[in-house]
Amino acid sequence: MSNTNVTSLSLRPEPSAVLTLLKPITWFPPMWAFGCGVVSGGGSITQNWLAIFGGILLAGPLVCGTSQAVNDWFDRHVDAINEPNRPIPSGRIPGKWGLYIAIIWTLVSVLVAATLGVWVFTAALVGLTLAWAYSAPPFRLKMNGWWGNSACAICYEGLPWFTGAALMTSLLPDTKIISLALLYSLGAHGIMTLNDFKAIEGDLKMGVRSLPAQLGVDRAAKLACIVMAIPQLVVVGLLLSWGLTYFSIAVALVLITQVVLMSKLLKQPKELAPWYNATGISLYVFGMLISAFAIRSIVLVQ
Repeated sequence: MSNTNVTSLSLRPEPSAVLTLLKPITWFPPMWAFGCGVVSGGGSITQNWLAIFGGILLAGPLVCGTSQAVNDWFDRHVDAINEPNRPIPSGRIPGKWGLYIAIIWTLVSVLVAATLGVWVFTAALVGLTLAWAYSAPPFRLKMNGWWGNSACAICYEGLPWFTGAALMTSLLPDTKIISLALLYSLGAHGIMTLNDFKAIEGDLKMGVRSLPAQLGVDRAAKLACIVMAIPQLVVVGLLLSWGLTYFSIAVALVLITQVVLMSKLLKQPKELAPWYNATGISLYVFGMLISAFAIRSIVLVQ
């Protein structure tokens, strides 16, 4: 074995580099969705605080963190060109440690999920499978915006919501909860499309068929807005049909405000996508929480 290989094997990544690899900033969306699931599931939050804490760790640092490590490992050659300061191409995560961390974090996620009930365990397995399929060959779902965005949307919104509700009930969540989780997952597909605007030049060069790369910026932006708006409109109708009139009005107002912001976004989608992510997406997730409290109000009177 060469001295270079021996040195590479003997090196260990610094904890700060590992934390950077796991990207804490990406943990918030699934943790928020998990919180919505906890709220919608009913039950006492104070009595279940330990399990809820475990679920938050599972949704954010573990499953989401795993997805980030997997993604960076399988994108290391591209990142060496486009983002050489990332932990793996910069050498702060030496050798095959990026892959080892992804595998270790997957196993830890499975072990934690196994302590939180069968439905939580099942949701975690689905999420981890999608995380690997998104980045790793042979699937590499990220290479096509239709499939990749769908996987991300489910993992960031639907599965964590399902997980939080399942944790609170120890049962398969109510169909109303599952319906809302699926609808907000569908809407999140549009959010993922907006996130792709920042990398459109690199995607075109590397052959990544993100929706902005496939459709062009203007058409992709219009599609993203439609995909975000229609599921929320369906949520408004469902809440109204369930007798939750005030909650329905609240979500409708949140949606109307987003539509106003969308009209501005569509004038300069590439330039204003970060602005919309800070404004419109904040309203989107606020609507999720309103919907979660709406379902909770039904659960608590049953």
